[in-house]
Amino acid sequence: MKQHSYEIQIEWTGNSGDGTKTYKSYRRDHTITSAGKPEILASSDPSFRGDRARYNPEELLVASLSSCHMLWYLHLCSVNHIAVLGYQDSASGTMAENDDGSGQFVRVLLKPVVKISPGDDRAKALALHQDAHHLCFISRSVNFPVDIAPEILGGAVPTA
Repeated sequence: MKQHSYEIQIEWTGNSGDGTKTYKSYRRDHTITSAGKPEILASSDPSFRGDRARYNPEELLVASLSSCHMLWYLHLCSVNHIAVLGYQDSASGTMAENDDGSGQFVRVLLKPVVKISPGDDRAKALALHQDAHHLCFISRSVNFPVDIAPEILGGAVPTA
């Protein structure tokens, strides 16, 4: 079995002078970096005193699921002779917060809208979403449902 390693650095940048002296005395701002890549400005969800102008871990988890699915889907289309001309996803996630302050994701919904070449097999393009879901490293690693509601634009509709 092959193994792949990923390294990132996190640096908290939210010390307003008193550190974490009180719950309200510090910002949740931090940067995410990896060698040779642009930094990601991050914070916590605004519900937890985060900066809404920065990405939060929950958004990044949903983005990871959407990105992984898309990359597998594009690969599968290329090897199955489906020419994808456009791809957009409006992904959403639901997290449930428990009484003790902990929480967990309970569902993510991916809603990709894919435009394919006019003569390509629309049914095959739709079916490849299930294959992409099965192969996606990130969706295979989470313990909550990741549902997919794809839409295919263009392509040939099979005739009966």
